[in-house]
Amino acid sequence: MRAVIQRVTKASVTIESKLKASVGKGLLVLVGIEEADNETDLEWLCSKIVQLRIFDDNNGVMNLSVQDINGEILAVSQFTLHAKTKKGNRPSYIKAARPEQAIPLYNLFVTRLSQLLGREVKTGEFGAMMQIELVNDGPVTIIVDTKERE
Repeated sequence: MRAVIQRVTKASVTIESKLKASVGKGLLVLVGIEEADNETDLEWLCSKIVQLRIFDDNNGVMNLSVQDINGEILAVSQFTLHAKTKKGNRPSYIKAARPEQAIPLYNLFVTRLSQLLGREVKTGEFGAMMQIELVNDGPVTIIVDTKERE
């Protein structure tokens, strides 16, 4: 699993001109699931996301997590995070998981993230054409890949 984690002051997802979800201070998490991913990857990534210390403490040091600040999370599935661009100019998504594997893992990801955060994680809609708006705070953007954890 690969996640692009952005610290935001606000973020939202719109589908077919209708607001689907929005959050205030917290994280926008774009998550891509590949064929080799499993529940062990999911568990590690969810824990990493909620404990990642990327919010400022009273001294202006990034020392607090989204849990610590009682922040919100907007999670959006994005298979294009697994794009391969080595050959040619058209990205290949061969490593991205097929919907029959990705949808259950994505749903479990959102459920587990909500449990660890202690509040509902807002979401986009798997497979939908979405427009994402955000105000990246910092800017702070972190890329985490479960295949690079060791």
